[in-house]
Amino acid sequence: MSPRGVAVPDIRERLFAAAESVVARGGPGALTSRAVTEEAGCAKGMLHTHFAGGLDEFVAELVLDRFARTAAIAAELPQRAGQETVAANLTTVMGALLTSGGPAMAGIALTRPGAAARFRDAMAAGAPGFTAVQESVAAYLTAEQRQERVAADADPEALALALVATAHHLLMTSWPGAPDPAAQLDRVIAALTSPGTAR
Repeated sequence: MSPRGVAVPDIRERLFAAAESVVARGGPGALTSRAVTEEAGCAKGMLHTHFAGGLDEFVAELVLDRFARTAAIAAELPQRAGQETVAANLTTVMGALLTSGGPAMAGIALTRPGAAARFRDAMAAGAPGFTAVQESVAAYLTAEQRQERVAADADPEALALALVATAHHLLMTSWPGAPDPAAQLDRVIAALTSPGTAR
């Protein structure tokens, strides 16, 4: 455990990763400040030192951080038009969304009024979330359409909405022991990129 008063490198990420481990192992009910700091191997007050708003601020910031990371990956997607296959490129981004932790933790944020309010305010102020990912996927599919790797009569915005909405649904309805959401999303990607839609 880190001694009191000693700086801990990358403490935010360390605490974020610890919270994800706590939830993955014990479910949403296991998420407490003490559980997070114990998992991170740091002093008990470390979370409150870095997040003055306590666990609510911490959860909101964790969700926002993970969404921002996924949105950054998605933003690079249009540059991949013409490379590999459409299905492979979509799988990369949707896989990042499924494993980012942000959407799954968003479900926890919604059960904590303080965290939910902070998250909503950040989204309203333009923080990246599902919408940013959806816009990047639509831009990518439009770029592939220009290269004739997506059918000319396909609707990129509708396809992007279908993919992101499916990922959202799978994340919000999954639980330990549930079918692998990645496998289910792969089926949707395969259906949406089948001959006649994309190639």
